[in-house]
Amino acid sequence: MSILTFEGKTYECKAGERVLDCLMRHNVMLPSSCRSGVCHTCMVRATTGTVPEAAQKGIKDTLRAQNYFLACVCEPEDDLEISMVDSAAVRQRATLVSKNLLNESVMRLRFSCETPFEYRAGQFINLVRPTDELIRSYSLASLPDESELEFHIKRVPEGRMSNWVFDDLEEGKDLEFFGPSGDCFYLPADPDAGLLLVGTGTGLAPLYGIVRDALAQGHRGPIRFFHASLATPGLYMIDVMREMASENDNMDYTPCVLHGDPPEGGKQGNVIDVVRDEMPDMAGWRIYLCGDPPIVDGLKRMCFMSGAKMQDIHSDPFVFAPQEG
Repeated sequence: MSILTFEGKTYECKAGERVLDCLMRHNVMLPSSCRSGVCHTCMVRATTGTVPEAAQKGIKDTLRAQNYFLACVCEPEDDLEISMVDSAAVRQRATLVSKNLLNESVMRLRFSCETPFEYRAGQFINLVRPTDELIRSYSLASLPDESELEFHIKRVPEGRMSNWVFDDLEEGKDLEFFGPSGDCFYLPADPDAGLLLVGTGTGLAPLYGIVRDALAQGHRGPIRFFHASLATPGLYMIDVMREMASENDNMDYTPCVLHGDPPEGGKQGNVIDVVRDEMPDMAGWRIYLCGDPPIVDGLKRMCFMSGAKMQDIHSDPFVFAPQEG
């Protein structure tokens, strides 16, 4: 058992219990979202005590050196005194440059940053709503060498952040953000390997960044890109993706719908079945999956059973319940 000290009060942390869970058990609420060490929303700082190495995975070296750690994955081995993160240490500021609808329920946002921001295409960041510090994670659709950060945000019924973005966030307004996070990005180690990218809904956003990054870095192997939705109105950027495929001989783009007629050149059916039928042998392919968590999980299993190595299957790791959008 360890003792946690936070804001002048002490709490008993059971063996094997994580810091975030311990504090929640004592009705102390820290900001948190993914609860899996990915989004970094629950980052805190140890002012005394030793932080387990696993609790600092993915955190910048400069923050690790200051004893910052992730409360949701930290199982303390020692007594810890902790404090909230200094926002200035991890946050940056961005200005909304433009917002426009990509379809009836997906908004494209573009932000300019006050200072240079380093990330890999396909990673995600955490946007902070200024009115109440509400935090949500969104994948980047832009490339690091572009002047603006791009996001595709879907309106979610009762979604606190997404409805605010659609209805109240105005061009010219500033937001804070922090990150980047995630390991779903392109590496040019084998430019002749096949790339498979499958996304549902706004899972297109990170894949749009990844495929453009791969092409910009001279990827030579075949690229198969599938984007799926329940029906054709849920798809977006079809013409952009078709143009990209027509300009690159090694790329093929397939829009997919579960119900109704697909767009020209598309497929109708469950995207897992569509991809399996189109690609029965995935041995040696590098795979990127983004979107609805149950579908992503099904795609992972299918790709593995079709010959792909698990270490070659990458996916967006963060998940939120629909009412939290």
